[in-house]
Amino acid sequence: MDSKQLKWVYLMILALVWGSSFILIKKGLVGLTALQLGSLRIIFAAVFLLLIGFKSLAKIPKEKWKYIALTSMFGTFIPAYLFAIAQTEIDSSVSSILNSLTPLNTLVLGTLAFGLQFRRNQFFGVLIGLIGSALLILNGAIHHPEQNYYYAILVLIASVCYAVNVNLLKKYLHDLSPLSITTGNFAFLLLPTISILFFSGFFDVIHVGKVQHSVLFIMILGVVGTGIANILFFKLIQMSSPVFATSVTYLIPVVAFFWGLLDNEMLTPVQFFGAFIILIGVYLSAKK
Repeated sequence: MDSKQLKWVYLMILALVWGSSFILIKKGLVGLTALQLGSLRIIFAAVFLLLIGFKSLAKIPKEKWKYIALTSMFGTFIPAYLFAIAQTEIDSSVSSILNSLTPLNTLVLGTLAFGLQFRRNQFFGVLIGLIGSALLILNGAIHHPEQNYYYAILVLIASVCYAVNVNLLKKYLHDLSPLSITTGNFAFLLLPTISILFFSGFFDVIHVGKVQHSVLFIMILGVVGTGIANILFFKLIQMSSPVFATSVTYLIPVVAFFWGLLDNEMLTPVQFFGAFIILIGVYLSAKK
């Protein structure tokens, strides 16, 4: 399979994995606080990655570690906590929708701050995807007026962090292997997140049944939805463009809505239409 086909395979896998992440966060918040959830997510991913990729750390040049530190903060640390806090007030499906702003932020930041070029069809693809996302957001707001949409600002901040991360990866870490980058990111974050987990009171309630049940969901989220998914995502950035790689956030809401439907969240015809428009945006953003 050539790289043109393989990048679409990676995109679909990431959409399925990350689209399922929001329902896992929702289940995790049943027994955990947002700080506990964010910390455990990073810790599980870090342990898994160090087990399979510890030797790859030696391949990271000394001068690259500052970019490893930056990408770990913008790509993992800050968003992990912001998403967990946001979903204490807004639905998992709404959170996934707002995350689809990432490609637009990537395009704007890449052009203004990183000197990256983009094609006209990429720009239109991003805008069309945003229109589809707006349909999903507005329709969700109508059906869930009780939700506190101020918390949605946290997801918007997280999407900006992802945009910074993806541009840093493309510009400064494109010559490193995805396993080295991912393992380096989480090795850098391991001690800070263990400290936050310790002071969050987690070890005082770890014996509670619903806490243990929630931890299982976050273990899946950490290993599969964070550790393995990040390796695939970094590989996707290297073989395509930052805008194409972040266009996965257009597909994530589609997957998240189907999980929401199984969890008794409503999926309306307008939301289906919005999902279709999103797919058109993904196609245009990748089209030569």
